[in-house]
Amino acid sequence: MARVLIIGATGRVGSTTRDYLLERSEDQLTLMARHTQGLGQLDFSRERVITGSVTDSSKLQEALQGQDAVFAALSGNLTTMASSLVKGMDAAGVKRLIFISSMGIYDEIPASVGASGNLSHNPMLADYRRAADVVEGSDLDYTVIRPGWFIDGEDPDYQITHKGEPFGGHDVCVSSIADLVMKLIHDPHLGLHDSLGINRR
Repeated sequence: MARVLIIGATGRVGSTTRDYLLERSEDQLTLMARHTQGLGQLDFSRERVITGSVTDSSKLQEALQGQDAVFAALSGNLTTMASSLVKGMDAAGVKRLIFISSMGIYDEIPASVGASGNLSHNPMLADYRRAADVVEGSDLDYTVIRPGWFIDGEDPDYQITHKGEPFGGHDVCVSSIADLVMKLIHDPHLGLHDSLGINRR
């Protein structure tokens, strides 16, 4: 059992991961989001809620207390948010961070998959790259996840690639991301100080 802070808990990846952990683990969850009305029914024996932004240092410190791992599925100014999160985790003494970025930030998508999705062709990825650089430059026990395009459904046979390797496919089931996150939470050595691409085979 781990104590896990999910930041961005109302988003598609955050909410799917929340449900996945509730169904397949005994983890205790802290759910943090700027607007928490969309969380729906809570399991008060395993969940607590913090309403606020990762850039609010007091709210972030409240959420970080006693956590074993942080899963961040953020939207907005990712570089600023990543910087605030790293600083906050250092202050709280929480080391394990799993951070969602995007495929293409290292120009790792081959032409067979769609090279137009790379940073060199898509300047919208620049903030994702800067945020990943902040995380990778920290002293945290981080894993960056670079998913393909989100699709629904389940795919237990997803593919993982490492930083420096060509990305394997165009899309990925959100449930596959949740499965990877759960494995990363429960295995402190898996994906440590690495950037993992994830796609449907």
